[in-house]
Amino acid sequence: MKLDKDNEIEFCQEYKYLGVIFDTSGTDDKEIRLTVIQTRRCIACLNGILWSKDIRKERKLNICNILIKSSLLYGAETWRLTEYNTRRVEATEMDVLRRSCRISRKDRIRNVTIRQQIGLEETIIKEIEQNQLTWYGHVQRMAEERLSKIALKWMPKQKRARRRLKKNWMEGIKEGHERKKPK
Repeated sequence: MKLDKDNEIEFCQEYKYLGVIFDTSGTDDKEIRLTVIQTRRCIACLNGILWSKDIRKERKLNICNILIKSSLLYGAETWRLTEYNTRRVEATEMDVLRRSCRISRKDRIRNVTIRQQIGLEETIIKEIEQNQLTWYGHVQRMAEERLSKIALKWMPKQKRARRRLKKNWMEGIKEGHERKKPK
């Protein structure tokens, strides 16, 4: 693809831009997997603090919100969450919450009970969906010639391939918006 006489765009299988990986597969699976891995590394570094008896639960939750949640949510506005990826992200969130409450998985205490103990009502997936809706609204208010808005409105002309993704980002946003509507 040529832009002009001097500049040529080179084709590649994947590239990283602002910490986010883009590839030719059209899925977010690799990006989400790497984000979860990085977040779990961060959790491992904080393991001594999270399991400590000397640090109050409120302080641990502040640390989790500042370090862990920000790491896990980076770039999540553009994710297309599949069930598999949703489970991975929720499992990472619950891992840090269990550690901060000093509850092992061997104790066999349900996630809902842990959330009630901490006082959390919403899961991290609800926060991701809210952030996606916020980002969508931001892009919708942009001028028509902005690249973000053009990319959001773009629809491929060819038919979906057999192994095409079942749900695209926009369909996920519509579902999240439907869930947010008051009944």
